[in-house]
Amino acid sequence: MADKYNLKNPAVKRILQEVKEMHSNPSDDFMSLPLEENIFEWQFAIRGPRDTEFEGGIYHGRIQLPSEYPFKPPSFMLLTPNGRFETQTKICLSISNHHPEHWQPSWSVRTALVALIAFMPTNPNGALGSLDYKKEERRTLAVKSREGPPKFGTPERQKLIDEIHEYMLSKAPPVPQPSATEASDEHPRSEEAEALVDSPNPESLPAGERIPDQEGDGIVEEQEVLANANPAGVEVSREIQSNVSRNELSQRSDTTARAHNPRPETRVQKPDDRLFTLAAIGLAIAIVVLLLKKFIKSTEHGALFSNRS
Repeated sequence: MADKYNLKNPAVKRILQEVKEMHSNPSDDFMSLPLEENIFEWQFAIRGPRDTEFEGGIYHGRIQLPSEYPFKPPSFMLLTPNGRFETQTKICLSISNHHPEHWQPSWSVRTALVALIAFMPTNPNGALGSLDYKKEERRTLAVKSREGPPKFGTPERQKLIDEIHEYMLSKAPPVPQPSATEASDEHPRSEEAEALVDSPNPESLPAGERIPDQEGDGIVEEQEVLANANPAGVEVSREIQSNVSRNELSQRSDTTARAHNPRPETRVQKPDDRLFTLAAIGLAIAIVVLLLKKFIKSTEHGALFSNRS
């Protein structure tokens, strides 16, 4: 392979170095090799990340390295239907040629494949070339991806794809089957699951159980345990118990606050108010009477003065 290319070219030198590293330090999570006729085109396959709906799947794709590599980023294309990225379409990632401003020359094909695996279970957010299939559909595609490699390109490409698929098939574990609860509760989270996730007492979860990622996981089992633990047939809701405990704590805190910070009580003295009102009315009447007397006297003097004249 090295005899066909100019070893003084920085891109060729870097690519051959990465090919050597890929052979000397293989990974169980991915495999990628360039074509003999064009080392700037790589075929790859990644294993679906663990504990996700992609687990056990084998997803093939193509990497196209630019002539300025590693100073410019590569482009990525998925060939295996997966429910997260479109096939035979250049996908938009921070490590791809859609965002050259994010690319670092120190990154390699190995780095990019590790990042691609990490991107698989993330939210697509409408990115170019992204899909948002349901989990059960993605699991079905994961199972189907193991049946055989995709058909793509020339016989040389297909031969390399087949070799990579056989290698990954020997490393990838089988696709885990979803439980009956997961299969029936794949869609929007129920109110009971929301109450469990938002519960202020997470230690009440059964030992070894985690807060479910999707709706309904573990909720039915918890209700059955509570019903069996109560022989009288009285079902006690943990949500009600938590609400009662919160109300008791709130009442106790209010009582304690009142004991430490008593508010001064305002005493209403109704008799004093009435006396004050009566006194004000009496004073007003007295003033009116005095004014009337002065007015009458002034009127009488005026009349006498007019008669004398």
